[in-house]
Amino acid sequence: MKMMSSGRFYCLLFFFWSVCLPAESFAQQKKGKVYFPSAEHWERKAPQLVGMDEEELQEAVEFAIENEATAPRDLKQAHYQSFGKEPFGDAVGPFKERGAPTGLIIKNGYIVAEWGEPEEVNMTFSVSKSFLSTVVGLALDQGLIHELDDAVHEYMAPVILFEPYATGNKADRLADADIIQPFDTEHNRKITWDHLLRQTSDWEGTLWGKPDWADRPEGEASTWLSRSRNEPGSTYKYNDVRVNVLALAATNLWRKPLPLVLKEQLMDPIGASRTWRWLGYENSWIVLDGLPVQVVSGGGHWGGGMFINAMDQARFGYLTLNRGEWNGEQILSEDWISRALTPTPAKTDYGFMNYFLNTNKERFPSAPETAFAHLGAGTNMVYVDPEHDLVIVARWIESSALDGLIARVLESMED
Repeated sequence: MKMMSSGRFYCLLFFFWSVCLPAESFAQQKKGKVYFPSAEHWERKAPQLVGMDEEELQEAVEFAIENEATAPRDLKQAHYQSFGKEPFGDAVGPFKERGAPTGLIIKNGYIVAEWGEPEEVNMTFSVSKSFLSTVVGLALDQGLIHELDDAVHEYMAPVILFEPYATGNKADRLADADIIQPFDTEHNRKITWDHLLRQTSDWEGTLWGKPDWADRPEGEASTWLSRSRNEPGSTYKYNDVRVNVLALAATNLWRKPLPLVLKEQLMDPIGASRTWRWLGYENSWIVLDGLPVQVVSGGGHWGGGMFINAMDQARFGYLTLNRGEWNGEQILSEDWISRALTPTPAKTDYGFMNYFLNTNKERFPSAPETAFAHLGAGTNMVYVDPEHDLVIVARWIESSALDGLIARVLESMED
């Protein structure tokens, strides 16, 4: 039997590594050892040590500060000047007055610039959705969900509302249901986990006192209640009622509060602080295995959602930059990150909530098409750029200035 030469063997081995292995794995091998911050310390480096021009980077920071969001810092006041004007727009979750424009720039894992108050806990609005989809990802990774194309109703148990202070004559509530079944209609039984994650479910109903049609209502008011339903998966609609339905379904699935799941399985392993809180509404309480549990919201549309500092936002962004790996431990499967970054057919610049993609460089013209961002009102942005090994956290900046900030940071990188 003819022996293969060692040179040919290594040639074939290299070919296998470069072609058959996932591109990310090969890139990581080429990159060498990756720095991850400890829970106690995140190392800072001078910009020039990671190939960035310090003066140009400072210009980017000043640009972010100069473009502070124009909405009131009093976020409750800001709510009633915007979403609060919608039907049933009353706040049912807490708000917190926000701080000054704040941000971090992370290059090669190191903090190279920061501004504002990175340790201050603030609302992050719809960046909360990225944490919500993450706990669903953990459920899939651990086999609690078999397939994302499974119908959600197959996983749902009866939901009992926690209403210890209900008063009045019980006869007045005789027709009220003792349980809620959010997927018990012909239309809703078709909805899959994937539909909810991509905001293409067109779920119908009312949850926590908010009808689905009342969130960002479109068209003539006379059509809001009678419009025809879209087949799940066919149409994208950004809708926080439906996001909150996913939060309820995920709580039912885990049989424990989602903040506890997130803390134990993700935030503690990546060294996040102990100051973040994930909140729901004053009426989003259920009885779960004999205990009162608050179902969290997937954003601050009516208050609540994730309250978090910029340092913890950056840790989460850095986790997604590294395809779910943190210091040698696969916290969230690489398969999940790949799914989250797969474009939604009905909206090709959106993956799972809340992964905004840069398809055709339309969202961020100055950035690579491979970049993505976790975005929420405020604006809160966690920008993730695998091509440049870069994470940018920017809080309380005008949305029109996001690409300008990214462009200035990228221009600061030396050739």
